[in-house]
Amino acid sequence: MANESRPCPCDIGDRFDYGGRGQEAQVEHIKAYVCKPPASTDRAVIVIHDIFGWQLPNTRYMADMLATNGYTAICPDFFVGQEAWKPSNDWVTFDDWLKTRSAGKIDREVDVILKYLREQCGAKKIGVIGFCWGGAAVQHLMLKNPDLKTGVSLYGVIKFFEDRSSLLHPTFFIFAEKDDHIPLEQVTLLEQKLKQNCKVDYKVKIYPGQTHGFVHRKREDINPQDRPYIEEGRKDMINWLNKYL
Repeated sequence: MANESRPCPCDIGDRFDYGGRGQEAQVEHIKAYVCKPPASTDRAVIVIHDIFGWQLPNTRYMADMLATNGYTAICPDFFVGQEAWKPSNDWVTFDDWLKTRSAGKIDREVDVILKYLREQCGAKKIGVIGFCWGGAAVQHLMLKNPDLKTGVSLYGVIKFFEDRSSLLHPTFFIFAEKDDHIPLEQVTLLEQKLKQNCKVDYKVKIYPGQTHGFVHRKREDINPQDRPYIEEGRKDMINWLNKYL
């Protein structure tokens, strides 16, 4: 049985042997993983990693999946050289570690990546997806960045931006029913605030029986009945991007 009682179990799965189809690149001061589709495209997606960083194979697998669906996908190191969290780290130190890595302080890096996507990749329509820490970052960007067309926040930590709901762009929020780190009461409150304040299209979806991190890890070997929900979450994400990019 997988250990899912830790503060962020996004590292669970069997994707650690996944090498990736893309390449690493240096974009000004940022390292990034870039995967391009077989045919040229003007659509691109910025992938914002979770606490385990830009090199997590699970996240690179998701970037590659976006590329197979016709998007230029880029997963930058939004920790900008600071160490990602390691599963072996002492969770007692997690709060102090997190204080130096704010999901609301990535604007400079996003501007650099947007410039790269436009000038080097020919992107004209750019969206963003993010997982956990990155999901919170997506909400931050949807509240303030005019250059992004849409976003998908996957189990983004609501408490980081719970008082802000006036989104600029269509945003899809994916949550897990049994997420120990994002209580359903928080999701309900988010929905209420979006209904009151949001003037653009949005969707909040809760996937039954799922736990934190379910979409971007391959869990078939851990719990086979989760497979349909993992596939559904990924399909929903792609469909949302297809609709708005």
